[in-house]
Amino acid sequence: MPEDRSQVSVRVVPADLPEVDDLLDRYLDEREATFPSAQGSYARKRTPAAEFVPPNGVFVVAFDGDTAVGCGGLRRIPDADGDVRFEVKHVFVAPEGRGRGVATAVMDVLEAAAVEFGATGVVLDTNDSLVAAGAMYRGRGYERVAAFNENPNATAWYRKPVR
Repeated sequence: MPEDRSQVSVRVVPADLPEVDDLLDRYLDEREATFPSAQGSYARKRTPAAEFVPPNGVFVVAFDGDTAVGCGGLRRIPDADGDVRFEVKHVFVAPEGRGRGVATAVMDVLEAAAVEFGATGVVLDTNDSLVAAGAMYRGRGYERVAAFNENPNATAWYRKPVR
């Protein structure tokens, strides 16, 4: 079945919009509810909105018409071994937006922004329990790397070269 992206648009927005707050609350609620109990408890943490301001970052929301159905952010993190790094954060698609290419559209915009901001690599962390997310990232050319942060919720770290 083909993906229906006909009405989905991704827009750069300030990360402190009410739509962003709603999506991030839903994201954190879902992650907390589905976090693998064998890994302990989920640490609820939001990246401050100020970290998603160009040229050091950006935040995007995917809309289906006027309804916010997904989001994601990109922020500059310290360089490592000459690699100018931007990190993808808080990629989330609400249940009503899933299966329609929303996450792909969000990632397309975030990766393009990273290139525009001068990144040589885009990094992200995730949890192996998020099977679809891991598959999407690997399908986009992300390769598993050593941990680059101390996120207690993460079990997998990835990097994609963009230059």
